Amino acid sequence: MTVSLDKIDHMIIQRLLEDGRVSFSAVAKEVSLTDVAIKKRVDRLKRKGVINAITADLNLKVLGYENPIYIQMRTELSKNKDVIKKLKEFDFISELYQVLGEYNLLGKLVVPDLDAAEKFIGKLGLLDGILDIKTQVIISELKKTNSLPSQTLQKTL
Repeated sequence: MTVSLDKIDHMIIQRLLEDGRVSFSAVAKEVSLTDVAIKKRVDRLKRKGVINAITADLNLKVLGYENPIYIQMRTELSKNKDVIKKLKEFDFISELYQVLGEYNLLGKLVVPDLDAAEKFIGKLGLLDGILDIKTQVIISELKKTNSLPSQTLQKTL
């Protein structure tokens, strides 16, 4: 279900994506509304499921973690539910997606170092139902944005 948003909703979302701690009064000044009106709009966006959460964007390197490692997993489809349940329990897996293609699961690992990654991936390979694993180690981040595509935004306004 697609939710209809107006120009002000898009402006609020963009400001929150840029800085999740921006005050309602600062946003209100930019869009010529009251801070109470902005709070009501944010609450409505949350109720409608447009905004799931406002979170911190952590610098993993500064915290002592390796760059993310993405793993593609091919599983036995008959054991897929059990595999997913087990994978969700691991702390090193920060994101898990079911995808289309040769490999049906995609996971994002956050590990302290490559040795820990190697041991963990070896452990994953022993899970009943996992047939094959491919890894992609991120060596550098080239682009990461917290904004919506501007062309999409313009079409909706």
